[in-house]
Amino acid sequence: MDNVNIIFSIVNVKQLEVTKIVLPVGISFFTFQILSYIIDVYRNEVNVQKNIIKLALYIALFPQLIAGPIVRYIDIENMMSSRNIDIHSIRLGIERFIIGLGKKVILADTMGKMADNYFNNLDNISTPMAWLMGITYSLQIYYDFSAYSDMAIGLGKVFGFEFLENFNYPYISKNIKEFWRRWHISLSTWFRDYLYIPLGGNRKGALKTYRNLLIVFFVTGLWHGASWTFVFWGLYHGMFLLIEKKTKIDDFFENRRFIARIYTLVVVMIGWIFFRADTINKAFHIIINLFNFNFTNYRFVFSEAKFSNILFLLLAIFFLKPRYKSFINFINSIKSYNEKVFYRVLCVYDLLLILLFVVEICFVTSTDFNPFIYFRF
Repeated sequence: MDNVNIIFSIVNVKQLEVTKIVLPVGISFFTFQILSYIIDVYRNEVNVQKNIIKLALYIALFPQLIAGPIVRYIDIENMMSSRNIDIHSIRLGIERFIIGLGKKVILADTMGKMADNYFNNLDNISTPMAWLMGITYSLQIYYDFSAYSDMAIGLGKVFGFEFLENFNYPYISKNIKEFWRRWHISLSTWFRDYLYIPLGGNRKGALKTYRNLLIVFFVTGLWHGASWTFVFWGLYHGMFLLIEKKTKIDDFFENRRFIARIYTLVVVMIGWIFFRADTINKAFHIIINLFNFNFTNYRFVFSEAKFSNILFLLLAIFFLKPRYKSFINFINSIKSYNEKVFYRVLCVYDLLLILLFVVEICFVTSTDFNPFIYFRF
């Protein structure tokens, strides 16, 4: 409607009145869940669920209802009727929930405050500030969104549901193709199975493959919101996927993993600037300052450089690799050597988790309301 009114204003036609529409929280997530059920029934891939209570349970399953992961009916069809709930799965669920809450209130919210302060002061922009804007927002959106997924998966485990993983350390990717295999996995696979493959996938020649990719990423951008910044962000990623398909960039990066990861991080970070900025013009203004070696207003950059902020920034960067996963694997490996030692270590670890939860509650009660970024999608 806004775009139609722009055209009307050019040709001197009376503009249409745009009614404010209040949308339910998380509408794009549960809409996709319902669509997957309808399409799978149409394809005869799942049986029709004739029990209205079970169908309502699937549609309104609260742990991941408003911000993912997008759960497909085919993945939890059997769990609707029978699932195992035991103390071990409840413990794992609580552990996952606490880790997710920590990601949100300790890392994501701290990075978010830094990013907001920078994005709200574009008049003071400089090259160091532009890079910090990109880095802090990239960290915020990853920890914020993966935190919700962790908490949803954890709550699901408590009630006997096994939701699929939604993130797999995306910032260690070596190209954009790998990034989309690791980022928001439930959305990527949804578009692959219900849009990309039905369009023909990569089975009908190079040109149609490129067309299908661009359509998918145009819709991916539009899925996030009715704004040209989101559409541009989607097409931006689609173009880099086309470049990677068309060129031999993977061969070039084969023995240059460090350079490959830097390339991926820079491309993704610039994409997040489009995602975060209010307008495309503002996004380009920030991106230009990434590379124009403007070091004025450096004092404003350092005004955010408090010890706690720097500490959390370093922690956020440190945990981009699977450090926690390696730590858990190490604890589990102790069991095969000495079971008594394993249970002692596990008790200490559980006490540390309880302490972390207390710290998280302190963070929650001492800060303003900070909703999850993906609530609005």
